[in-house]
Amino acid sequence: MQPLIISANPHNEYYFHEGCHILELSNRPADNEISIARARVEPGQTTQWHWLLHTTERYVILEGKGMVEIGALEPQAVQAGDVVIIPPHCRQRISNTGSRDLIFLAICTPRFRVENYCSH
Repeated sequence: MQPLIISANPHNEYYFHEGCHILELSNRPADNEISIARARVEPGQTTQWHWLLHTTERYVILEGKGMVEIGALEPQAVQAGDVVIIPPHCRQRISNTGSRDLIFLAICTPRFRVENYCSH
């Protein structure tokens, strides 16, 4: 691996069928240990149930308010500054309960790979 600075381009944000908008900040084969994406859930929206195979995911809530459901835990309210840790193979979804966008980082180890994404 070589030193590198990756500049975010907000025009690269896309809608992911799960129910949120994604801006990939870092997801490169040369840095297989981690990926970082900014996720945005619009007010009143809930992402679909999903889980990641062989991948731990962490949500770092940056803005807004939400309700997260992971595994067998009771739904939990989240807000800016909270960190949600989601082990591999653990079902998850998040709802925006506020009046503005819910924005969080989705940090995956190892990096997010679409073939490890599962939903129902």
